[in-house]
This record gives sequence, structure tokens and C-alpha cells, in this order.
Amino acid sequence: MNADDFKNSPSGRLVPTIHGRMAFVPHPLPPPHIDLARLAAPLANAALALGELSGIGRTLPNPNLLIRPFSRVEAVASSKIEGTVTSAPELLMLELSPSTQHVSADTREVHNYILALQRGLNLVPSLPLSKRLFRELHEVLLDGVSADRGARFAPGQFKTDQNWIGSRTIENARFVPPPPDDSMTALDELEKFIHRKNEDLPLLVKLALIHYQFETIHPFPDGNGRVGRLIVPLMLCEQKALSQPLLYLSAYLEKHYDTYIDLMYDVSRSGSWDNWIAFFLTGVETAARNAITKSHALQDSHRDFMGRIRTARTSALLAMTIDSLFEIPATTVPHVSRELKISYNAAKNNLKRLLDLGIIGEGDKDRRPLWFYAREIMRITNAPDS
Repeated sequence: MNADDFKNSPSGRLVPTIHGRMAFVPHPLPPPHIDLARLAAPLANAALALGELSGIGRTLPNPNLLIRPFSRVEAVASSKIEGTVTSAPELLMLELSPSTQHVSADTREVHNYILALQRGLNLVPSLPLSKRLFRELHEVLLDGVSADRGARFAPGQFKTDQNWIGSRTIENARFVPPPPDDSMTALDELEKFIHRKNEDLPLLVKLALIHYQFETIHPFPDGNGRVGRLIVPLMLCEQKALSQPLLYLSAYLEKHYDTYIDLMYDVSRSGSWDNWIAFFLTGVETAARNAITKSHALQDSHRDFMGRIRTARTSALLAMTIDSLFEIPATTVPHVSRELKISYNAAKNNLKRLLDLGIIGEGDKDRRPLWFYAREIMRITNAPDS
């Protein structure tokens, strides 16, 4: 890290660290000068889109029809930012059969993101955003992860050694976050800011500040980006700005990755808060609009599928199977048999009806048991964001 870039920063201070290098410690939030007038338009657009998405969440008879597909897409995008890539069929296989051994280490890591998000959503009604919650998320994220992807560090434990970003060696690092002791002090200050009442800042602006601050503190040896991105939907739900966890930023941040990193760097270097916040707000608006489009498309598909089985005068069990396909758009005969508590032959016949109706298609015929996929659901959820 070029210390000269940061020596006059209004956003933080330099402190000495290992090997004679300097590290950057961000000042406590909020920054003294944020131009809310300049941010009025992107803030209004983001708030409007978020409100519309929240309204969709309030009208859903079964929120899981959207929550599970959206959280899966978020897990894939957030993990991809960190260089972890999986295929949709392999991830679905692991979701449907968590004990399966026929998946890659990367797929298990992406699946951990889904589990961490679920864990966080279960905890936020009783456990506010805090160091304890961050550790809970981190523990799930790194559970069982291979050593080269972070498991050499204790899952759920904050760093005890200096970390850095952008290189294998600290000498060539682009950025060096606070040393462990300073990191804990900064994290304490961040926790206070998160829960400060009567803050004269709109929630979305405050969330942009929090995301920057967490990523700059970099409190864990590994997994900081993923935990930082998980904070966004968790805080929106905790603050009742979202009725359901339907907004995720990772696809937007992955698409604009260089800008994402450069703008946070510029905050640290020169205090360019307004540019970072405007980018974040645009991300919220873009993610919300994409989620709205996909929500309508998924609901249309659900109505279409239900219409097909009504026309075919099939049993009520097929409706239950269709609902489960919107949560996990893959299935097998043994899975349907277990889930619906019906015989193997009955499950086989039900899936054949869905196959005949064009709702599912067969997977690899050489795999046993034979897998079936709801490809229309997968097409909608995996469509690239605009």
C-alpha cells in the first residue's frame, strides 16, 4: 500500500504494522460532510424501487417462492466475486441432498452462503446487527471450507494477525486494513453507529456507510466481502425497510466490480463519500428493479403452472410439488416420495405428469436417481440483471 496516498486522508489515519508497513484505520462514522442534496435523486429512485419491491413481498401468499430463488442467485454472485464458482445443477443437488458427496468444494462454499443468509434472517429478530451476529455469519460461511479458501483460520473468529488486500505479500498490497487491536476498536465504533438512534441520515445512505466501513475494517482473516454483503439484506429486514429478504446487491457489484473496489478505495484515500454513496444507491435501485421484474415473471410462471394442472385435472399433490420447485427447481422421485409421504410409484407418476405438461425436464439420463429440473424457473432466476 502506498502510504503517501492516505497520509492526508479525511477518512482515517495511518498506523504502523508488520514488516515496517503502514495500515489504514477508518475514522468512526458518520463522516462530517455528506452532500445529501446531490444524493437526493439517486436516493429517491432507490427508495421508490425498494418500496415497490417491499410491497410485492407483503402480498406474497408464500414468500419462499421468491426468497429461495433470490437467495440462491445472491449466493452464486457474492461467491463469484471471491473467485468461487459453481454450476446451478450442482448447487441444486446439494440443496436437495445436503449429505451428497458428489459436489465440488466450491459448491459447498456457495451453499454455505445460503445457509449463512438463512441463519442471519433467523437471528435478526432477536439478535441485532453486532459483532456476535457477524461471527455467527462467518462461522457458517467457512464451515468445512478447504484450507486454501480460508478454513486454516477459525470460522467465526476475528483476525489475530495483520491481513491485507490485493497481493500475496504485504509489501505489494493495494490496501492494508487495521491491525487486529485497531480493528476491534473500529468494529466497536461501527456497532455503536449501526444502533445509534435519531441519526439524521436516510437508512440507505447509512447502509452505504456501514458497508464501506465493514469492508475497510476487514475484521476477519477471510470472508469479509461475503459477510459485508450479507449485512445489506439483513439490515433492510431488521429495519423493516423490506417486508421480505428480496433485495441483493452482489450481482450488481460483481458486474461493476472494478468501480465497486475503486470507489471504496477513493473514500479511504480522499474522502470521496458522495461518489461511493451514489454508486451504492444506484445499485439498490438496479437490484430492486431487477428483483421486481423477476418477481412478476416467477409469479406469472406459478399461475401458468397451476393453470396447466387444473386443466389436466390432476391431484392436489402436484400443486405441492410445483410450490417446492419454486423453492428448489430440481427434484427426484425419491425426494418427492419422502417430501409428500407417498409411495415411490406414486411419486414417479406425479413427476411424469409434470414432465408431460412441460413443467419439468429430465436431466442427465446416466445419473441415478434421475434428476428433473424446472428449467423455466431456472431461466428466470438466473437471467442476467440489466
